[in-house]
Amino acid sequence: MTLTNPVSPTTANQSAYRVAVVDDHDAVGLAISALIENLLDLEYVGSANTVSELLENSPGPDLVVLDLRLGDSSSPVVNVARLHESGTQVLAYTSAEHPFLLRMAARAGVQGLVRKSAPIGDLVDALQSASRGEIAASADWAAAIDGDPELAAAHLSPQEKRVLERYASGMAAKSVAYDLGITEHTVEDYLKRIRSQYAVMGRRSPTKVDLYKRALEDGYLPLPSTLKAARGR
Repeated sequence: MTLTNPVSPTTANQSAYRVAVVDDHDAVGLAISALIENLLDLEYVGSANTVSELLENSPGPDLVVLDLRLGDSSSPVVNVARLHESGTQVLAYTSAEHPFLLRMAARAGVQGLVRKSAPIGDLVDALQSASRGEIAASADWAAAIDGDPELAAAHLSPQEKRVLERYASGMAAKSVAYDLGITEHTVEDYLKRIRSQYAVMGRRSPTKVDLYKRALEDGYLPLPSTLKAARGR
């Protein structure tokens, strides 16, 4: 199957956040297409049955809504890595009947996880969060992290933890320095050490969004209230 509803780079709205779907059920792409029509600043650019098909035909989406179980039996980890290499973020959209697939996706660095049985509002929130460069946190994403023994927590010093908490929550390095009474250069040194620790653990964090993910995963930042409630059930 060729990419459905392909959009030429010359005709696309260049200011919109471009969303594509990889799912071997055509109805999913049609449903997300209809949903995105009503969302400002989002543009649907098509769907494909496999990641290979998408990469061959897509004009380059900003985000791919990815089913974790595809008909070509491809690995979610490989699929996420290929999409990241193409400069595309990934939102996992799955029936979630296999928890290990959720753990694989969380470990691979998806922007978030949404269960197909969740209310449509959850998918809307996730798409809008991703378009702002934020993590589309959900109870399933939190559970996948909690249940993965391979996501060992980094052991940061108290000062490294304070730097990470502030920087990952959105503060600029200069503001972190002022808040902690240290120099901006010292803050940058701490961030390099923090990133180095995570890299050694196989949890690379080159961007601020990545550091936010790590801070959530390791409990250095509180989860949104909805996720804390879900964990407490």
